[in-house]
Amino acid sequence: MIKGFRDFILRGNVIELAVAVIIGAAFGGIVTAIAEGLITPLIALFMNVDGLEGLNTGAFKWGTILAAIVNFLITAFVVYFFVVVPMNRLMERFKPSEPAPQKTRPCPECLSDIPISARRCAFCTADVTPQAALGA
Repeated sequence: MIKGFRDFILRGNVIELAVAVIIGAAFGGIVTAIAEGLITPLIALFMNVDGLEGLNTGAFKWGTILAAIVNFLITAFVVYFFVVVPMNRLMERFKPSEPAPQKTRPCPECLSDIPISARRCAFCTADVTPQAALGA
């Protein structure tokens, strides 16, 4: 049961989805702050109204926007260095190693396995071109 859970977590898609949700939520804060602190006051200013959703002043809320951006950057930093980097290192550890170089190949005549450097098949005695001469 634990092996299945480990395989599920290490699949990669789960981690990417979790990071996307966290970053998306933090970015949503930036969008909300810009809409409430900059765009809404601009609309109220240009439409010459006293309030838009309870807004009675034309002052921009730069502090709200700046706080949302800093919050997003801190969240992205923490997620990257405490989730993404360790998971990438863990995935490298469980990554399958490179396959060993092939030492045999099939004979073109009888399809028996022969050494790559063979000039003649040991099974059917057909002449074959050595693999090194083929450029592979």
